[in-house]
Amino acid sequence: MKTNKYDFLIIGAGGTGLAAAMYGARLGLRTCIFGFTYGTELPVGGVITTTNVVENYPGFESISGFELAKKIEEHARAYNLVEIRNEKVLDVKMSGKCFSIKTNKGNYETKTILFATGTKWKKLEVKGSLEFENKGISYCALCDGPLYKNKVVAVVGGSDSAAKDALLLSEHAKKVYIIYRGEKIRPEPINLERINRNNKIEIINNTNLKEIGGKDFVESVVLDKSHKGSKELKLEGVFVAIGHVVLSDLAEPLGVKLNSKGEIIINHKTSETNVSGVFAAGDVTDKPFKQLITGVADGCTAAYSAYEFINKGSVIMD
Repeated sequence: MKTNKYDFLIIGAGGTGLAAAMYGARLGLRTCIFGFTYGTELPVGGVITTTNVVENYPGFESISGFELAKKIEEHARAYNLVEIRNEKVLDVKMSGKCFSIKTNKGNYETKTILFATGTKWKKLEVKGSLEFENKGISYCALCDGPLYKNKVVAVVGGSDSAAKDALLLSEHAKKVYIIYRGEKIRPEPINLERINRNNKIEIINNTNLKEIGGKDFVESVVLDKSHKGSKELKLEGVFVAIGHVVLSDLAEPLGVKLNSKGEIIINHKTSETNVSGVFAAGDVTDKPFKQLITGVADGCTAAYSAYEFINKGSVIMD
C-alpha cells in the first residue's frame, strides 16, 4: 500500500486543527488533516458545530457554531497544500526521524504531527442511562432540541455549556429544569442573567440525578433529594452537560506526557510536547482556559513551531 508523505499532519479537524492546517499551508508545509479520530463521529468543524450561538469569537458579534466552523474550514480548503481526509486514525508510531500514521484507509508519513483531538462528551452513569440513550437522553441540545417542542426536559450540569443548552431548549420546550449537584451554576455572567430572566427555566441545586425511568422513552427521573415534595420528576428528555473526556490515547504510546486529567502537557509558548516534532493544541491540552479562539491561536502557534522545527531544528522547551 502506498505511503503518503507530508510535512505537517494534524489529527482532529475541529476549529483548532483547521486553523493549524491553514497556517501550516501559508508557511509552505504540505499538510494533511484527519477529520475522524476515535471516540467521536463529529463532522469536520468539531464540537463547536453543536453550539447554537457563538458570541465570543472576534469579528462575529453573533454566529452559529456550524457557520463559524464552516468559515474556518473553507479558509483551510482555500490552500492547495491542505488535504482534509475523513479517515479514522488507528495508530501513530515513530519511524526513524519521522512519524508513521495508520488509518482505516491508508498509511501516512510526516515530519511533524499535531494532536488536536479535543474531547468527547462525558456520559451520564446512572441507572437507565444506557437503556434510554437516544430515547430521551441526549448530549446535543442543538441537534435534538427541536424534537422536544412543548415538552418538559432537564439539563444535567452547571457549566456555561449547560446554561447555553437550557437557553436553547427553552426555545422549544415548555419547561426546562437545570439539575446541578453544586450550590450555584457557573455560566458566564451574561448567560446567568439570561437564565434568571427566563421563566421557562428552573434550577434545582445541590441535587444529583440518581435514576432515569420510562417504558420505551424517558418519562421521569429520580433525584437524591425531594423537589417540591417528591424525589420523582416527570419529564420527557434529559440533556447531559457534565463535562468532557480528553481524547489523548493516541499520543500516550509515543511517550507524550499527560497530566492526571489525561491532558497533553505542552509548552504554552510553542504548543510543543516533550517529544520532538510532536505538538498539541486545543481542548486536548493542559491549557486551563479552553475556548475556540484559544484553540485556534494555539493551532496556529503549533503550525509555526512545526515550520521552525523542520527548517531550523527542534523547538526547545523552557
